Amino acid sequence: MVWLVADPALNAYVGSRGTVGRPWPGVRQLARVERQRELWRGATCVKVTREVSYAVTSLPPEQADATALLAALRGHWRIENQAHWVRDVVWDEDRCQVRCGAAPQVLAASRNLAASLLRRAGYGNLAAALRTLAARPADAVQLVLTGGRL
Repeated sequence: MVWLVADPALNAYVGSRGTVGRPWPGVRQLARVERQRELWRGATCVKVTREVSYAVTSLPPEQADATALLAALRGHWRIENQAHWVRDVVWDEDRCQVRCGAAPQVLAASRNLAASLLRRAGYGNLAAALRTLAARPADAVQLVLTGGRL
C-alpha cells in the first residue's frame, strides 16, 4: 500500500532538518510504502511481517501517480533481487577481499556477464549451473564463445 503527499508547501521543507539543514531541491512527492510479507509452510501461514519505508521523488503527480510510483519501486527491488542478491549469494561477493584499483569493478562486471550468459543459455539456477560447468570446462568455454546460445 502506498500513500503520496504532493503538497509543494510541505515538500519544500523535506531535508531541512538534516545535518546540512537545507531543503532538498526538486522534491515533488513524498511516499509512504507499507509492505506485508507472509511466510507459508505448506497450507499454513507461520509468520507475517510488516515493513514501512519512505521515498521521495522529483516526479509530479501527473507523471507518477500511486500506481506508477509503486511499479517503479517494485522494479527497483526486482533489480536488487535479481542482480545483487545473485552476486551476494552465488558468488559471495560481500566477502570478496579484492579492494585495489579497478579489480572490484572488473570482478563485478565479470560476474554480471557470467550471470547474463547463464540466463541466456536457459539456466534457472545459477549456482547449479556453475557447479555443472565447473565439471565441464569445455561447455563453459563454448558458452562464452557462443554468447550464451548453446
